[in-house]
Amino acid sequence: MIEQRWGLFHRWGPYVLLGFGLLMAVATGGVVGMDRGDWYVAGTLVAAGLVLQLGWGALAPARPEPTPASVVYYLLRWAIAFVLTWLNPFFAFYAVVGYFGAERLLPPRLVKLGLLLTAVTMSGSQSGGLPPDGELGWVVFGGLFAVNVALLMVFAHLAAQEEQRALDAAATILELERTNNALQQAMDENAALHAQLLVQAREAGVADERRRLAAEIHDTIAQGLTGIIAQLQVVANAGDEGLACEHLGRAADLARHSLGEARRSVHNLSPTALEHDALPEALKKTVTEWSERTGVRAEFTVTGTAEPLHEEIEATLLRIVQEALSNASRHAAATRLGVTLSYMDGEVALDVRDDGRGFDPLALVQRSGSGGFGLDGMRARAERVAGSFTVESEPGQGTALSARVPLVRHG
Repeated sequence: MIEQRWGLFHRWGPYVLLGFGLLMAVATGGVVGMDRGDWYVAGTLVAAGLVLQLGWGALAPARPEPTPASVVYYLLRWAIAFVLTWLNPFFAFYAVVGYFGAERLLPPRLVKLGLLLTAVTMSGSQSGGLPPDGELGWVVFGGLFAVNVALLMVFAHLAAQEEQRALDAAATILELERTNNALQQAMDENAALHAQLLVQAREAGVADERRRLAAEIHDTIAQGLTGIIAQLQVVANAGDEGLACEHLGRAADLARHSLGEARRSVHNLSPTALEHDALPEALKKTVTEWSERTGVRAEFTVTGTAEPLHEEIEATLLRIVQEALSNASRHAAATRLGVTLSYMDGEVALDVRDDGRGFDPLALVQRSGSGGFGLDGMRARAERVAGSFTVESEPGQGTALSARVPLVRHG
């Protein structure tokens, strides 16, 4: 989109700026002292500029690389703009296009020269016209030229930094794609081996195991990659190097976490978050990390007396929260979110509420073959451990998810 807009500017900008400069020159010709001869010269140069632009628009490729023809075009355009600005300072509106086309039209060794030539024209216009009038005029012209050159250096430095950041982000994304391809290849190999082993199992067991693996992969790898992509998008648009490094660090942490989850999912182990922490601590860390990553204010609350639960119960509740947070970040556009874990007599309740855009639960589109399990996956997880799952939502009124599972103690 941005490249298309710049393409429109490079194609039509010179026409618009030349026309505006001509209008300003007509309005101020008497003030700056343009006589009949000056107008003949200006009219000839305006016509020459139009012919030059029309010819370049017809012959130049859509994404031109610096060539001898582009160098000639740039210098001719600058010369026309310089003489027009000499006749009337307001023609500098046309000369300013030299700042935006140098890198596209000139080879690297001539870019600085082209920018300096444009700075001369702009400084002459800003100082009141060319040539400068008297010693004071030359002093003002010199000062303005120095300021223009300094600004060029600053903007060139910032542009170089932005380009380097873009290159680094592109390299990171490429490396991530390679890693994903390798991981996908390993998953494909494991899936093939797993399919061979499951041929001997009962049909119901095969279907259940496939659903479990699909949900685990969705809740771990897919959500992790979604978070990584979000962090890299922030890096690509960040103007501050420290901020970019911070989000790159978060992306790396998510990649490592997702890799660990992938290994545990394949081997049917407990989630990483439950490896060293009890369920309340794991949920609190999950909510806190999600809040820091998305910028959405999130709170976690525990009610009742916490006690160790069966591993399958804890894993089910954690996965439901992870899926709910993933859905909230992708679809809800919420500003606040709350997660409540309630220990009750014979039952554990999990409630997730947000103030997002909400939706009509009766109008949900069925899951396609391209992605997430969403509400169906959370409901299936709860029902797999003899629990229940409900959704309450209205467009513009936020969403409330509630899961109820039996309180089955550890051991």
